[in-house]
Amino acid sequence: MPMRKSLLLLPLLAVLIAASFYWLRHEDPVPVALVEVARGPVELIAANSRAGTIRACRRSRLSMLQGGRVDRLLVKEGDKVKAGQVLLELWHRDIDVRIELAQATLRARQIEQQRSCDSAALALREYQRTRSLAARNLASAELLDQRKTESGLRQLSCDQASAVTDQARAALRLERVLLTQARLHAPFAGTVAQINGEPGEFITPSPPGIPTPPAVDLIDDSCLYVRAPIDEIEAARLAVGQNARITLDAFRDRVFPGQVSRIAAYVTEVEKQARTVDVDVLFRPVPDDATLLVGYSADVEIILDRRDAATRIPTETLLDGDRVLRYNADSQTLQHQGVSLGLSNWSWTEIRQGLEPGQRILQSLDREGARDGARVTAE
Repeated sequence: MPMRKSLLLLPLLAVLIAASFYWLRHEDPVPVALVEVARGPVELIAANSRAGTIRACRRSRLSMLQGGRVDRLLVKEGDKVKAGQVLLELWHRDIDVRIELAQATLRARQIEQQRSCDSAALALREYQRTRSLAARNLASAELLDQRKTESGLRQLSCDQASAVTDQARAALRLERVLLTQARLHAPFAGTVAQINGEPGEFITPSPPGIPTPPAVDLIDDSCLYVRAPIDEIEAARLAVGQNARITLDAFRDRVFPGQVSRIAAYVTEVEKQARTVDVDVLFRPVPDDATLLVGYSADVEIILDRRDAATRIPTETLLDGDRVLRYNADSQTLQHQGVSLGLSNWSWTEIRQGLEPGQRILQSLDREGARDGARVTAE
C-alpha cells in the first residue's frame, strides 16, 4: 500500500518540478516605448554636405580710378547709403580750378560764336538785298558777287566759331569727368562693410595683376542667399525654383524659408571622394526681425518631393531589410513586420504597404530584450 501511494505521487511531483522550472525561466514582460503609425507630411530632402555661407546678391569692393590724397570721408562702417551717394572724396582743388577755366573759356567762345554768327546773318541780308536790286538792274553784277563772297566768308567764320565753342564745351565735360573720378559713388543702395583709408592718407589704384584692399566694401543686404555644396548624387533631382529651408548656427531656434535660385553647371572636386555641386538658395524673404550677416555659416534643406497625408513612421524605428517590430495587442508580443517604403528623410519615412494608421510599433530599437516574439508591456 505505501508503494502504491508513492507511485501516485510521482506524476504530481513531476508536474510541480516542471512548473517550478517554467516559472524560474519565465521572463517578465519587457517595458518598451511604442509609437503609433499615423498620417502626416513626409518630404524627400537634399541637404548640404558641408556648411554653406551667407552671401549678398550684390557686393562691390570699390576702388578709385585715380590715385590721390583722401580729402573727405563721408561715411563710416555700418552706414546705410543710397545709390549714387558720395562715399569718399579725394583732394581735387586743381580740377576745380581747371573747371573754372574751362567754364570761362566756353563763355568766351560762345560770345565769339554769337558775334561771328550775327555778322554772318548781316552779310546774308546784305547779299539778299543786293540780289533783289540786281534783278531790277539797280546794282552791278560786280557788287552782287562781292556781297555773295562776303556772306559766304562770314558764314564760314560762324561755323568755325561754333566748332571752337564745341571744343570748349567738350573740354569742360572732360574736367567734370575727371572730377567724378575724384569722388567715389555708391553704385547701389547698401551697407558700408569696410573702409580702407582716412582723411590725409594717399590712395593708389590697384596695378594690373596686383590686388590691393578696396577703398570701400559695399554690401547690398536687401538680397541674401546661401551658397552650399550638395552631394553630386542629388544633382540630377535639383531644379531652380524648388523650395528650401535654411538654418543658421547663429539662430538655432529658427528656420528661414528659401528658394533655389542657381545650380552650378559643374561639379567641384574639393575632395575626390566627395564631389559636390554648389547651389544658391535665396532667402524668401530676407527677415526684418533678424540681422543676417554676410559670412554666417548656414545649412540648407532642399525639398525634392513631398507627400502631405502619407502613412508615416519615425525613421529611427526601421530595422534592416525594411522591417519594423509591430506590437500585437492580443498576445502582447513584438512581431517582425515587413513594409514597403516611399519617401524618407532623417525624421519620417512613408509606408506604402505593411502598416496601417493606428497600429503601434517599437520606437526605440536599443531596448534590451525587445526582439521578435518578446512579451512586452507599453511604458
